[in-house]
Amino acid sequence: MKRTSKTPATTERSMVRCAIYTRKSTDEGLDQAYNSLDAQRDAGEAYVRSQAGDGWQAIPDRYDDGGFGGGSTDRPALRRLLADISAGKVDAVVVYKVDRLSRSLLDFAGLMHTFDQHKVSFVSVTQQFNTATSMGRLVLHVLLSFAQFERELIGERTRDKIAATRRKDKWAGGWPVLGYDVDPVARKLIVNPVEAGRVRVIFALYRDHGSLLPVVDELARRGWRTKAWTTKAGAAKGDRPFTRTGLYQTLTNVVYAGKVRHKDAVHPGEHEAIITADVWEKVQTQLARSGKAGGVAEPARFGAILQGLLRCRPCGCAMTPTHATRGAKKYRYYVCNAAQKKGWRTCPSKTVPAAQMEDLVVAQIRGIGKDPALVREVIEQARQQSADRVAELTRERKGVAAELKALHAEVAAVSARLGTGDDGPGLGRLVDLHARVAAAEGRARELDDQLQTARADAIDPAVAASALAAFDPVWGTLTPQEQGRVLRLLVDRVEYDGGRGKVGIAFRPAGLAALGTEWAITEPGEQV
Repeated sequence: MKRTSKTPATTERSMVRCAIYTRKSTDEGLDQAYNSLDAQRDAGEAYVRSQAGDGWQAIPDRYDDGGFGGGSTDRPALRRLLADISAGKVDAVVVYKVDRLSRSLLDFAGLMHTFDQHKVSFVSVTQQFNTATSMGRLVLHVLLSFAQFERELIGERTRDKIAATRRKDKWAGGWPVLGYDVDPVARKLIVNPVEAGRVRVIFALYRDHGSLLPVVDELARRGWRTKAWTTKAGAAKGDRPFTRTGLYQTLTNVVYAGKVRHKDAVHPGEHEAIITADVWEKVQTQLARSGKAGGVAEPARFGAILQGLLRCRPCGCAMTPTHATRGAKKYRYYVCNAAQKKGWRTCPSKTVPAAQMEDLVVAQIRGIGKDPALVREVIEQARQQSADRVAELTRERKGVAAELKALHAEVAAVSARLGTGDDGPGLGRLVDLHARVAAAEGRARELDDQLQTARADAIDPAVAASALAAFDPVWGTLTPQEQGRVLRLLVDRVEYDGGRGKVGIAFRPAGLAALGTEWAITEPGEQV
């Protein structure tokens, strides 16, 4: 087939310089002495020799794309060919079949437009028709439509196979995550004992800190990185420092609970769980709670109204409520989690009597409400905290968007390379990519919700001031359960430094606004 919108070469040039373009979707067999790319080039050279009488001559440079699918034009040899066409070095492009150039109707139309601009002919050796006529163009479009149809069928079959595999509780391939290796024979996930220990520590660290960022910092300090993995082609993957997004994906990966996920459905897996169901549920509850500004707290344990709020500043971890019983009397305490695990000598805070700490925090909030200067200072701090939160969420959202863009590009590239019935590493990689896309899209939706909430929670100074001013007269009328709820709504965290005897309170901007509005519409004597 010749594309001759303007007859090339012989009438205007003494020689037609023909570039022979070849492509193969996978790299299988390309290491052989004579492979598919060589066969395609030989066919192209034979055709060019048959047109030697018209001055056709093959360009010695090779334009071979081995291991690249036809669903994308992002191919190195094709880019080089287009550059040579733009430089006026090519008069005709010769391929073995049309789909070697592209399987996408849209991409093919773009390439034809480029060829037209530079008066370059297009020849398909095995499909003899002339696209200079309307009938020839119709046939070409039909061929390309079938090529694109076949590509879409491959994608549908791949997705169906992934879904069927997950429904049968099986791991469907892809890169293993930290804590697991892949049995090379059974193609199943098996526990890597050393890495599994690290995964359990990561979950425990999040249980202690209750926030992603301190855990990311701790993992960086320990030098722990993501799963290192080498593909069959020898490419090194993973082995990167943990990020907030990466840590979140680790903490929400159902594989660690012995399950597999396909889209929104979770199925029991055939692999061994690393994290117990109890720890898994607690971490998911913590994650859900930390994503909601002003979320309703769990019921206070032992009547501890600072549960979930009090943190040990020197150790950077939570202080949890506990108690001791002597006779009929119960003594309540808050204990530093790090001190419990590493020893009392490692922490200057250790323990603090619960009633003493709770009274101190309440007295500080009461005092702030009575001092206009302190109220203004608290409101300014809350404003800055709100702005910092929005900036932090925005940064992470941009990072997730960039990750999604890269993942979608890789999905398109891997899909384009998959052949009909392909059941090899490419399919496994595609499964892994789809799982990562689903996780990243889920995280993006959560961040969008959190950003919307954070932006809507811009603090109103008058409302916040009324909340702090109303705290003192209202506090004594509340039940212990209501006091715990009010503190969790009002306070983001309380930091205690036992070595210096200091207590710091960080307020929750959304809570100040919500409580101010709530108390403003509550009649005296009503419960809040």
